Amino acid sequence: MAPLVVENVRKSYRQGDRNVAALNGVSLDVAAGAFLAIMGASGSGKSTLLHLMAGLTKADGGVVRLRGENLGDLNDRQLTLFRRRYIGLVFQSFNLIPTLTAEENMALPLLLDGKSQRDAQAKAAELLQVLGLSHRGHHRPDALSGGEQQRVAIGRALMNAPAVLLADEPTGNLDSVNSKSVCELLRDLATMRNTSIVMVTHEPTVAAYAQEVAVLKDGQLVERFATQDLNGHQELALRYQECLE
Repeated sequence: MAPLVVENVRKSYRQGDRNVAALNGVSLDVAAGAFLAIMGASGSGKSTLLHLMAGLTKADGGVVRLRGENLGDLNDRQLTLFRRRYIGLVFQSFNLIPTLTAEENMALPLLLDGKSQRDAQAKAAELLQVLGLSHRGHHRPDALSGGEQQRVAIGRALMNAPAVLLADEPTGNLDSVNSKSVCELLRDLATMRNTSIVMVTHEPTVAAYAQEVAVLKDGQLVERFATQDLNGHQELALRYQECLE
């Protein structure tokens, strides 16, 4: 079974005196080691879908299953524990604690989960090496570049070896050089560490690093295609625009 399965999910929000459908029957699955980019215009429902996958929002209908667990069956406390152990979250803003070093920021999820400080520090040191940040582990966020901070945030998301890593516009606050570095890291995590990754982005240059692209329009999945069939991000951009027409 795929680690992440979304079945016919629906979600509406109240705006004034009317309901607005953010998602209207979206289904998709993400295999182990897959890297899926979700694209769509503003208001298409892509961030709502990611939040449903993370258990941050509950669907009005349909099912989100992670590791076989129906997230809709879990209460708030159960969801909090489930997210901590099985879901890695990366956002556009790095959300690092400014008073903690890179290593301490990364170790925090394990400490919150009751692991010993020794084990948490050892795992953080191991991941810092994987991320190419061993020499920056004792620096606080304000001494790190944007790209380094996002790498630390990704490392923190990986500390519990999650079933899936969910990234919402992870390159949105980065320049082109750091954006490329983070995209390469995510691609390598999928191919070399078998991490399942779902990334929301509106940038074809970023989506091109994923194995597949799923396009949302007006709360519905309109197409899903493999990037290996395309010749670079420019052809991906054309394919994406065709999906929206």
